Formats: sequence, C-alpha cells, structure tokens
Amino acid sequence: MAKKIVHSKEDVLNTEAKIKQAAQAVFMRKGYAATRTRVIAEESGINLALINYYFRSKENLFNLVMLDCMKGFIGGLKQILNREDLSLEEKLGEIVAHYLSMFKSQPDLPLFILHEIRHNPNGIVNTLGMKQTLTKSHFYQQLKAEGPPKIDPMHFLMNIIALTVFPFIASPLFKIVGDLDDANYMKMMNDRKKLIPIWMKQMLQK
Repeated sequence: MAKKIVHSKEDVLNTEAKIKQAAQAVFMRKGYAATRTRVIAEESGINLALINYYFRSKENLFNLVMLDCMKGFIGGLKQILNREDLSLEEKLGEIVAHYLSMFKSQPDLPLFILHEIRHNPNGIVNTLGMKQTLTKSHFYQQLKAEGPPKIDPMHFLMNIIALTVFPFIASPLFKIVGDLDDANYMKMMNDRKKLIPIWMKQMLQK
C-alpha cells in the first residue's frame, strides 16, 4: 500500500502563494470571464487538480485574490470619505494620494477594474458596496453643501477618478508620446499627487 504524502504547512503556504500570484496576474490580463483555471495552473506551474483541491473553483480563487484586493482599496477610501475632521479640500488630497499609492503598487489594477466594470458593473458595485460608499459618504454631503450650486457632485467623483485612474490605464501611450521611461513616468504620477487636488479645488470655486 502506497504511503500517503503529507505536505508540511510551509509547503502548503508556498503552493497557495504561487497559485494566488499566478491567479492575480491572469485575472489582471484577461478579466474574470475570460480566465480559465487551466491557464492559472500553467502560469503557476502547479497541477490543475491541486488548484481545485486548494480553492475548489475559479470563483473562490477570484473572490480571495481580486475582490479582497479591491475591498481593501475601497475600505481605505471609505475611511477617508467619512472622516468628519477633514475639510473638503483636505479630503481631496487624501483621496488622490490613496488612489495613486494603490495604483503605483499595482499598476495593472485600474485596467482590471475597467474590464470588470464593462463586463459586470452590477457585480462590482454590489459586491464592493460602491454606491453606498460614495453617495452616502460624508464627503458626498460636503460636495453637495459646499460645491458650486446646480452642479451634481457626481461630476466631481467622475473627475477625481478620471484624473487619477486614466494615466495608469493609458501609460503605454503616454510613455511613447512623451518619450518617458518607467522612472520618469512614475515621477509624473508623484507630481500629480500635488497637482490634482489643486485642479479639483479650482472646480469647487463658486
């Protein structure tokens, strides 16, 4: 009778880490719908059966790797939006810094989010609670009270997201047009941490 192979806790953790890392890379490239578990297995170099053993399904793996990542991002944003000790202008700076910090560490995340929004907007909004986070926040109420009259606060949310997210999505184009390497492009992103709040403050003037 063959002996049962017992994997150490360290082996299990290393295997799970490899699978998660590969899954994140594949989900980022292809989005949820186009990703196949077999591709994750090839990317990680780990047997498909072992991936199914650890995570049971592609959905479980996606929820663990990608949605948890986005929940962490939304959670950090929610804390900023609901801080009552910050002025509207101070919050603008904190929001921009939060976005840029996240996207600098995970530059493929904006494109992934865009892909999922186009293919499953209700799933993203409902799973992450984005509607509640944004429109019921203290920040949103500040925009309604202190922003220019007759301008929907949603315009400000759109502009903040556009100014922070789009440069990461379109970075390959801007690097070519501006003849910029990765280091210089990241320097521009750091500059935008100061510039975007200035631009947004100008929009708030009545």
